[in-house]
Amino acid sequence: MRKQQGIYIKQAIRTTNETKQQDGVCMKQEQAQNQTTSLHAGVTGVTPKKATAKECKTEKPRIGFISLGCPKNQVDTERMLYDVMQAGYPITPEESEADIVIINTCAFIQQAQKEAIDNILDVAWLKEHGHLRGIIVTGCLPQRYGEEVMKELPEVDAVLGVGSVHQIVPAIRALEAGQKGYARFDEMTPETLCGDRVITTPTEVAYLKISEGCDNRCAYCVIPSLRGKLQSRPMEELVEEAQGLDRLGVKELVLVAQDTTVWGRDLYGESRLVALIEEICAHTQIPWIRLLYCYPDKITDELVQAFRTNPRLLPYIDLPVQHLSDRILRAMHRKGDSEVIRDAVHRLRTVKGMVIRSTFITGFPGETEEDVQILLRGAQALRFDRLGVFPYSREEGTPAYDMPDQVDEQVKQDRADLVMGEQLLRCEEENQTLVGNTYAVLCEGFDVPSGMFFGRSYRDAYDIDGKMYFTCGKGQLRPQEGQFVPVKVTQVLDYDLIGESVGAPTSVPTMLFEEGSAADDV
Repeated sequence: MRKQQGIYIKQAIRTTNETKQQDGVCMKQEQAQNQTTSLHAGVTGVTPKKATAKECKTEKPRIGFISLGCPKNQVDTERMLYDVMQAGYPITPEESEADIVIINTCAFIQQAQKEAIDNILDVAWLKEHGHLRGIIVTGCLPQRYGEEVMKELPEVDAVLGVGSVHQIVPAIRALEAGQKGYARFDEMTPETLCGDRVITTPTEVAYLKISEGCDNRCAYCVIPSLRGKLQSRPMEELVEEAQGLDRLGVKELVLVAQDTTVWGRDLYGESRLVALIEEICAHTQIPWIRLLYCYPDKITDELVQAFRTNPRLLPYIDLPVQHLSDRILRAMHRKGDSEVIRDAVHRLRTVKGMVIRSTFITGFPGETEEDVQILLRGAQALRFDRLGVFPYSREEGTPAYDMPDQVDEQVKQDRADLVMGEQLLRCEEENQTLVGNTYAVLCEGFDVPSGMFFGRSYRDAYDIDGKMYFTCGKGQLRPQEGQFVPVKVTQVLDYDLIGESVGAPTSVPTMLFEEGSAADDV
């Protein structure tokens, strides 16, 4: 076992993915993309395949990818994949078949750091027991700890920071030449954020990273020190990328950023998120557009109106509020107080069918039992449809790290469990009210064990929320992946829903949802 030193001393002791969290509706974990990439057709239209025996004789090493962390990090992995493939390197979905493995890491909180290190050590085993020649670590972990990653983890042969995404091919070539210790920490520039990608999500859904970095500087967050200030991508560039995804057959486009609602402020002097959505709708046929990571103090009347009037902008929003005690919100350096949060939620609730997902942090320094009760009462009143709760993670380099009155680890967890317990009761009630409703479901495939098709309605974000499992009656057309099917909810199964198809599958949804009966207009 590795000694607890170096990076471990720097509190890299979390258990699993940064994005894995208890979810108040589906109780599934928000999946970090931890995979030695199984690729789908990307922007280039190229689909890598498993290496054959003949291909294994190529002079170029086979490359495996593991992508950890949030969707924003996954987009970085997809850009590296494109560069590697364009350079002619074969891609293998099997770590055991790879000559070089690239691990794109998250280091947002301690659990994410530990997960990254555990993945590195797991892959390093193949150096001794397989034919693995090199390990390249990219992303937030080396950005946070620099070349110390290679000192404390000698299994690592090269490191790239977050601004060095497009230096992945030189790093591979350095390993080919027998060079150990290759390191690049380039400044993040607009060029870093652009470039072609190989899409690793299912073909019907894709992420569009609209900006990088953050100016909010919340007291618990290391993102500004890792990713820098807000850098929005130009509208023209984003629309062009969305058009490429549209040509690939993407049915759901998920807009992501550290703070999606502030997009464009650095380029245009103000947020232009609504204008961006309108331009994407004007120049593509993508039927569903979803927003993640929106901040409550930036929910404008213009955005609320866009939810009301734009049928392609799904009435679903990820709205991290973190707490509802004004005293704790001030200590967190959050923008806006509990009244701002309540006002944002109430205005969003004026949109028919709106689903609001949020996150809380329990155990922030100085949090008292009274603050916890305020959080519980506030959550009860606001009735979030989806909720993830995180025990506070004490991170070096953040203002909160040195704050007095640090809360005991077990107390943090107990408080998180308490809040989640209350949320689960509300969710059980909410799910029962959905029985009898009909939803357009984006089909994702067929589940052999259950003998049912499965997919998601607008109420469920990809890789975060629950699923809709459904049957098709005799004589009905069987849906294909990426088609929309009207499904009537008949049963609640834990945190997923069971239903039956009530119409033919279509390439474009003819409705979003109907309450209380099957969809007559489908």
